[in-house]
Amino acid sequence: MLTMKHSAFAASLAAKAVKALMEEALLTPKPGLVDARDNGSHTDMSINLMLASARVLEDTFREIAIVSYLHPVDQTLREQIALIGREGEKVMLRATNGVNTHKGAIWALGLLTSARAAFPKERDPHQIMSIAGRIASFHDRYRPMQQTNGRTVKKKYAVVGAEEEAKLGFPHIRDEALPALLRARACGKKEVEARLEALLALMACVDDTCILHRGQLTDLMAIQSMAAAFLAADGLRTQSGRKLLYRLSEYCNVRQLSPGGSADLLAATLFLID
Repeated sequence: MLTMKHSAFAASLAAKAVKALMEEALLTPKPGLVDARDNGSHTDMSINLMLASARVLEDTFREIAIVSYLHPVDQTLREQIALIGREGEKVMLRATNGVNTHKGAIWALGLLTSARAAFPKERDPHQIMSIAGRIASFHDRYRPMQQTNGRTVKKKYAVVGAEEEAKLGFPHIRDEALPALLRARACGKKEVEARLEALLALMACVDDTCILHRGQLTDLMAIQSMAAAFLAADGLRTQSGRKLLYRLSEYCNVRQLSPGGSADLLAATLFLID
């Protein structure tokens, strides 16, 4: 039976997930990604489309939270939220006229929303990621077997994709994005700087299948190197850091490369920390 407390908690988690998606979209500047300034490397997306996509997913996250509330971490939970997530993808595609704006984010934020709802008293980001990893590790017997861009890239380059990232408990958020965000905040940097550094910390180490889908392994390595150099130069605080960010943005835009996997993980990071 759905109680008022249960319903309100589910609604709050859904609102938090949507807020994280919108804050990721609005973060400006972001190399290769849609932001409030321009469309980055994308010709089929805009900031208005990203925000509209985030809004229509609120019911998806709310439904995930409802079915996950105090639910044991088991295969049944995994399959229930997967079904809701696939329906959410359809809602997203209808709202965007077929543009895949947030498929990866539905996966990551759906799992984290589920983990948070299953253990409503748990607030530690590391514990929530660990629980989400346990949920992701269960087999989904109803998962469609069609070939996706991510699966094709993983097979071609032998890299870890979004599925494995989740099953491992989101190590790139745990070890890179969260520390970068908290470190920047502790240094007194502006929130936009802290979030940008969290994103670039991800871009410096994630084998982003979105980049590999459009580009080559050499492109991924170049982007990772430039992102790491930006962080080493103290980010937006220095002229060299700003030049590196511009160079990275130009590299992505000219080659139409989008670090979409890192963007999804940044949204997940914001969901966990704020």
